[in-house]
Amino acid sequence: MKSRDILLHGPSKNYVSAYHWHQMELGVIASYTPNAEDVKDHFGVFRGVDMIESFCQATAASLSIFFSCYKRDKSLAEAHEEIIPLFISIGKVNFMNYLKEGETFISMGKIKFYKFRQMVCDGRIYKVPANIDLNDFFKNYTATQFNNYDLPEAFTLVAELYDITGRGFKKNKLEI
Repeated sequence: MKSRDILLHGPSKNYVSAYHWHQMELGVIASYTPNAEDVKDHFGVFRGVDMIESFCQATAASLSIFFSCYKRDKSLAEAHEEIIPLFISIGKVNFMNYLKEGETFISMGKIKFYKFRQMVCDGRIYKVPANIDLNDFFKNYTATQFNNYDLPEAFTLVAELYDITGRGFKKNKLEI
């Protein structure tokens, strides 16, 4: 499934390229590769704030759409008509590394809490080694591996994120 099918963000602000692993009520693994426009005027570096945005899109925003479809037995189109997933707060973020144009990274987001369309996630961002087929790599990934962030050493830890909170707001209740 492509991110443009899940996320409502326009193409210039969609920071999710693909979903590679997802387990309902546990979490998601998604990837993105920053392009020239993403790093423009930032010395070729993908900004930390954009990494946070990417993580939020991959986790709280995407997962709120997944949950809306699953729990309410709705199609993607129906979920998009009903709710807008919005990022509402952040706990703590620790950056250990950085990302440059063309460097693919994954967001691994674990669901800590979900109720009434509000979701809280913790997780990590890892730089992906070159020439790895992420779909193939994660095709037999287990919940235990996910919970332990079980990845080869070639994956570089970039950031740890805590208490990333998003909420699916009903469109008819928002004044946009």
